[in-house]
Amino acid sequence: MDFALFCSRVDILLLLIALCSPCKFIQSPMDFGPLNFHQTTNTSSLDFGRIVFDSPTAVLRPHSPREISLLLSSLSASSSFNKVTVAARGAGHSIHGQAQALDGIVIEMDSLPSAISIHRGGESGSSYADVGGGALWIELLRESLKFGLAPRSWTDYLYLSVGGTLSNGGISGQTFKHGPQISNVLQLDVVTGKGEQVTCSSTESSELFFAALGGLGQFGIITRARILLQDAPQKVKWVRAFYDDFETFTEDQELLVSMPDAVDYVEGFIVLNEHSLHSSSVAFPSHLRFTPEFHGKGRYRVYYCIEFAIHDHQVESTDVERVATQLLRKMSHIPSHFYSVEVSYFDFLNRVRMEEAILRSRALWEVPHPWLNMFVPKSGIGEFKDLLLDNISPTDFGGLVLIYPLLRDKWDANSSAVLPDGGGRAEEQVMYIVGVLRSANPATCAAQCLQDLLRRHRRVAQAATAPRIGAKQYLARHPSQGHWQDHFGRHWDRFVARKAQFDPLGILAPGQGIFPRTHASSS
Repeated sequence: MDFALFCSRVDILLLLIALCSPCKFIQSPMDFGPLNFHQTTNTSSLDFGRIVFDSPTAVLRPHSPREISLLLSSLSASSSFNKVTVAARGAGHSIHGQAQALDGIVIEMDSLPSAISIHRGGESGSSYADVGGGALWIELLRESLKFGLAPRSWTDYLYLSVGGTLSNGGISGQTFKHGPQISNVLQLDVVTGKGEQVTCSSTESSELFFAALGGLGQFGIITRARILLQDAPQKVKWVRAFYDDFETFTEDQELLVSMPDAVDYVEGFIVLNEHSLHSSSVAFPSHLRFTPEFHGKGRYRVYYCIEFAIHDHQVESTDVERVATQLLRKMSHIPSHFYSVEVSYFDFLNRVRMEEAILRSRALWEVPHPWLNMFVPKSGIGEFKDLLLDNISPTDFGGLVLIYPLLRDKWDANSSAVLPDGGGRAEEQVMYIVGVLRSANPATCAAQCLQDLLRRHRRVAQAATAPRIGAKQYLARHPSQGHWQDHFGRHWDRFVARKAQFDPLGILAPGQGIFPRTHASSS
């Protein structure tokens, strides 16, 4: 890049040229070396949602966490850059621009060293992996499987960054058993908003540890994580069962999650149309003889599908087929409508990648994704389902509606993640995640159509978060700090206190829209 052009940018670029001699606001270049800045990249204002496109002024591609520390400490110390914000970008899978920084700096985390270190535990210790915050979960899976190990908790899609999912929660069908990904972390390296490099755990600098987990990037940037591992199975028995009654469907899901010794994975989805039936996985279509009658008795009918999985470690003491048969006998699915496949553990975990390849071949992957994700208390799940179906058109819905139970006691209340209030009722140990994972093909849903979908989702979210249902959004971007305060509820004061401790100037994660940038003199 031409140096004169680079320096001729607005004043903010004085910071971005970091250690060059004409811009002497940081320490000597011989102490730190140059930072790897770019004006922009093709991805810095783009994410999976393709709804928000906020461009930064510059992009940092660091070679080490120390470079991130240098940037943030310099911003914290200088009153000349009191409007500059910083966002860390992993795999760019946000929906509403949460990893963007309008006129600020985006740190592209994939430039950090991606070395993964696997440690097998002995009789007295747990196995774990040390992995960089910018590494992808698929990379960790591939490396850990070389040792016969794998993380315990996953997301459905593995091409996400470790630091990204740990900043949110990280959920999938294993969450009922092992908790979210943020409940399976032993240690973190974090660079705070003040530029401090801190190694933290539940016993060392614990306030930062729990703040960062599920903290939406507000307190620091995760540069390394120590992830719990378990023995990996060779194969997975993967079963689907279909329902025409929602209450029976949820009762059977809750039955399955009450048996963690027998079941390793539980999810489910609403069968809205033929598309949702056959697009939910490439593993099943050739095995399905389920032909639902969507039009019947004068109204449109929807169906429901439970999918569960059992790990097969290929040992004589475990008869996976027998376990699956016993489970199905306890369930109340539509008679004879259950189906199973046996796949490798890797292929099971990487199942969405196969679907991605199909969507890419149809030019349907890089399209807007107006997703809505909600945590819903058990007591409100029936009403939420009715609310949702009243606000979508099943016949032309493109995508998938996931719905499956989670258990509250698998989440650490010290983390920053927000769950629905349990209401003090024993049954509220169970809550549901509902993911409305729709795509908006520009060929059939242009800009006005997309805005209409977003308005519908806001209407659903507003009704669902009211006290009657008491749901909470997951992976949300709320329109104002007041809405965020409502979101955090009784935990808001703790969240604010953590922000004041670790990022008092509000430098980090502006795309979440929670805190304004403040001046050094007013911190």
